[in-house]
Amino acid sequence: MLIRRVLVGLCSMLLFAASALAQPPAAQSEFRPVNELPPVDQIPAAPLLVAAYAFVWLALMFYLWTIWRRLNKVEADMRALGRRSSR
Repeated sequence: MLIRRVLVGLCSMLLFAASALAQPPAAQSEFRPVNELPPVDQIPAAPLLVAAYAFVWLALMFYLWTIWRRLNKVEADMRALGRRSSR
């Protein structure tokens, strides 16, 4: 267990050091507007934004649906327990 912790710590330090010592890409000497960039460097934001919002809404709806199902199951269990205890 101790050896595993030491190995994980060493790997973490090596990864941190590698990312800290990495050289950033060469900076541009002047400002260039986005419309002057080549099409390969431009990322269309609208489809990514719509996809992100759609994913969040779908995940939220799925989560609420699972809560609704679990709540109905608990209520059914409570009704069954109430019927059993009233006998």
